[in-house]
Amino acid sequence: MSVPLEASEILNREFPEIRAWLLQIGAALDRMERGSGSVADDERRQSINEALRLLLVPGPNRAEQLQLLFSLRYDPNWKQDFDLPSREPSASRP
Repeated sequence: MSVPLEASEILNREFPEIRAWLLQIGAALDRMERGSGSVADDERRQSINEALRLLLVPGPNRAEQLQLLFSLRYDPNWKQDFDLPSREPSASRP
């Protein structure tokens, strides 16, 4: 069984990448604001705002929440929507 790293070790190891990602996000948001028009009402921009809010809430499952935020909701009829044949369970499968 592996022993988890100390939080300070993780911060030391990942800080440069995290800083770079944050700078990229800040630069992208700045470019949007400087661009003509507005994307404030765009659903994707609102998802970005929600993602940034999620990151600030302490908790162990931020990655999961972000994945759910940017994922399509499960549609039980997705096979019909893509005209895929439904497969019946095989009797020979365990």
